[in-house]
Amino acid sequence: MLKITYTEMGLHIEPLPKSIEEWLTVRTLLSLRAGQQLVIEPCTASLLLRADLPNGRRDLEAAAIAETTGAIALSIGDVDHIEVTLRGTWVSSHPNQGEGVFVTTLGDRTELLLVALWSQSQGHTSPLRH
Repeated sequence: MLKITYTEMGLHIEPLPKSIEEWLTVRTLLSLRAGQQLVIEPCTASLLLRADLPNGRRDLEAAAIAETTGAIALSIGDVDHIEVTLRGTWVSSHPNQGEGVFVTTLGDRTELLLVALWSQSQGHTSPLRH
């Protein structure tokens, strides 16, 4: 499972070993016990990645072709960026709020590739090597 957390400060991407169903069960129980509203809905999310990353575009295109569920699509945002669109589930405490968590299931290799490329796009050194 790939988890993308959206906050006022930006976003954070991480792979999790749980399934979406397991994660949602725990998140739902936490909200119920805390007396918080919980919004869960299918949606899409987009990430912008730098287009100049070594092999980034080629690896993403290969990963998108390998994903048989159609949960990932690529488009050229502009000369400097690749837009990655993912299908999954949005989880938030309030409807129509920009803060929340997006979760999706992709192949392990695709998830790790997205985490690595996003980290590199942010200027961080990735611990993952291809």
